Amino acid sequence: MSVSIDVAGLRPERVAVVPSPLAELGMALHALSEPGHHPGLRGWVTGVSARLDPHLADRMCEADFLWRTTFSDLFMPFAGLPGRSTLPGATLAEDLDLLDKLTDEQFVDAALEFTCALPYCSHGPDVLTDAVLRRRALELAAARGPRQLRFSERLLDDPPRIRAWLRQFLQDCDEAFFAEVWSRLRHPLTADARHKTELLRRKGLGEALTATSPALSLDEAAARITVDKLGTGHSATGDGGLLLVPTSLGWPHLSVLHRHAWQPVLHYPVGSPEPAAPTPVEQLALRMTALAHPVRMRLCRHLARSAYTTSELAQAHGMTAPEISRHLGVLKKAGLLTTRRRGRYVLHQLDVTVVARLGGDFLEGILR
Repeated sequence: MSVSIDVAGLRPERVAVVPSPLAELGMALHALSEPGHHPGLRGWVTGVSARLDPHLADRMCEADFLWRTTFSDLFMPFAGLPGRSTLPGATLAEDLDLLDKLTDEQFVDAALEFTCALPYCSHGPDVLTDAVLRRRALELAAARGPRQLRFSERLLDDPPRIRAWLRQFLQDCDEAFFAEVWSRLRHPLTADARHKTELLRRKGLGEALTATSPALSLDEAAARITVDKLGTGHSATGDGGLLLVPTSLGWPHLSVLHRHAWQPVLHYPVGSPEPAAPTPVEQLALRMTALAHPVRMRLCRHLARSAYTTSELAQAHGMTAPEISRHLGVLKKAGLLTTRRRGRYVLHQLDVTVVARLGGDFLEGILR
């Protein structure tokens, strides 16, 4: 599984690395709503939540589906503007002005995208004019509770009213806590953007992507960027550009905006504890599958304590040596075993460090 971006014909000058205050505010709201995703921000979340005005906290819950379970494209409106080459604003006010430039159809589609199952990678009917799609959207909103149903009804009935509500809410968040956060974060984000821009100029897109995240790769022959994620999707730069937007609050999320007809955006974490080489999703799946088999689980019980030969394991488990070898082969292919030779014997042992890391690797993989 992966998300791919077709970059055929993309000119170097159409690739830009630029921070976005609105995107970073979106990640701040996400961290406040889902602190479990961001253990490194626990102190900041506690401090902000403790001093947050109760009325603002209530409003934050009213539309939290835009940032709680995922990250709405509304926080990167520059990607949806005509020409697919608009850059983020230098200030939150400038980014909010770009948000105002989206059409009502774009705004509503982006707002209801994840919770109401609207088309994403392809063009679909307009939920504002299609009665069947509107009814379906409200049914799905109702399944998520009365608060989201009320918000979705208001959004579909009067988009300008909700757009004004959201802009005022984001401005109030800026005054309450985000302005102080952005004053600290914009300098390191700008410095990272300068560094990536220099890499682009000197070494090309492939090197810049590798430095951005080990989960990103460029196949130059196929002119395709692949993002290693537990999900599938496709986009293309076409006659537009490619944006890389750094975030300090976003780890472990590596987000890919690949909405139909919008400029592709890679929203990547910086200054994070991300390992130098995060476990690929395919390898993670191999490890979990390998450990799920009951026979291999029993083998791991032995192999976690000491090193054993195939014959010793066969005798202990009442199985033939070839059967044990097949199971050991699965564990080895998943990178869960170490082997060493002692004379004419080959000893196998569970790599407990890898297994101990699996929980964290799994969490990072599904949140990437």
